[in-house]
Amino acid sequence: MSMYHNEKVFPLKKDIHFGKRLLTEGNTNNTSRTIMATYLENMRRHFQANNRVKEEKRVHAAKVHSVDWSCDGRRLASGSFDKTVNVFLLERDRLNKDITFRGHGDSVDQLCWHPTNPDQLVTASENINICWSPDGSTIAVGNKDDLITFIDVKSHRSRAEEQFKFEINEISWNTDGDLFFLTSGKYFATGSADALVSLWDTIELVCVRTFSRLDWPVRTLSFSYDGKMLASASEDLVIDIAEVESGEKISEIACESPTFTVAWHPKRHLLAYACDDKYERDRDAGNVKVYGFPNSSDNSMFAY
Repeated sequence: MSMYHNEKVFPLKKDIHFGKRLLTEGNTNNTSRTIMATYLENMRRHFQANNRVKEEKRVHAAKVHSVDWSCDGRRLASGSFDKTVNVFLLERDRLNKDITFRGHGDSVDQLCWHPTNPDQLVTASENINICWSPDGSTIAVGNKDDLITFIDVKSHRSRAEEQFKFEINEISWNTDGDLFFLTSGKYFATGSADALVSLWDTIELVCVRTFSRLDWPVRTLSFSYDGKMLASASEDLVIDIAEVESGEKISEIACESPTFTVAWHPKRHLLAYACDDKYERDRDAGNVKVYGFPNSSDNSMFAY
């Protein structure tokens, strides 16, 4: 899903406070460059030793439109054009299918886990975006007519609606819950039809950096849990993983087909994604993949 450069910001309360910067103002330029260089080098080495992809084949009967991790990182959910939602359990370096949800009358276009409750998942059909407020009290849904609806979780009733006259493709709250973006911490990112990924400062509301390694319109973006890496993908046969502060490439994932969705794990450097994979006479493969597992069993893995 692409995000365009006509994003708006809506304050939800009078007193607005922003989160801490990734690098404090008191740091010298030399210290900042040293920190960035160290992180960049460390993550490049990490993915050299951890670039194995775990692929769950044909878990859906059609294209996978959305993937997302639960807040504790134990579960990965996938939504598909086949009207189903699958949930997988992550156990060390394995994904095990746990349950399949049915009941949608149309393609499952978006899904999103509760920000603090790992047992609650919201899914949507015929809507291009859905997200929880940071406190889990409100769900925002954007449809194809550019109407944003805010739903109270307890009552399941609409709190408010906002109709826009321009195209809305991505929506999100900031981490404090006091700003609502139409498009983490210090930055938010947009991907556009000109194949550029743009990084914006949430305090100054200015574009601080662009990433130009993709050649096709950007479909999907995701920040790593520490906010220091940004994954972006499109119809290019590669997923780009960049360092946020410098824009330098950390790693890339080769793909055989365009990518629909990417999502970083909330605690580990694992990236879930789904592509337009095919098999046997151009049939949808319905695969779900995770990148970042150790190349050999000798490498240590974080165990829950």
